[in-house]
Amino acid sequence: MPEFMQVTTTFPDERTAQRVASRAVEERLAACAQVQGPISSTYRWKGDIEQDQEWFCHFKTMAARLPALEARIRELHPYEVPEIIVLSILQADRRYLEWIQEELETDISIDEA
Repeated sequence: MPEFMQVTTTFPDERTAQRVASRAVEERLAACAQVQGPISSTYRWKGDIEQDQEWFCHFKTMAARLPALEARIRELHPYEVPEIIVLSILQADRRYLEWIQEELETDISIDEA
């Protein structure tokens, strides 16, 4: 069975998050991208404690598309060091996984259960 992933990153504003989400889906790097926010982030950056408002973006993709998606996020991201967290989807509705696969136009087929 192919590996399915959720990739999460944060952006400084909704407009940027929506733009990157749209590009990833248009380019078939992700079947779906969900933008959520605002959230409040507290972090240490270059020795200082920072607090900012950010927006989450969750991309649904497959392992075969992961390197290209990560590269695209880095290319379009305004942060010097963007948060890119990749989680394996360990369990999900089979029809949902089939939909992800179809949207990404891969030639990998899901094994029969």
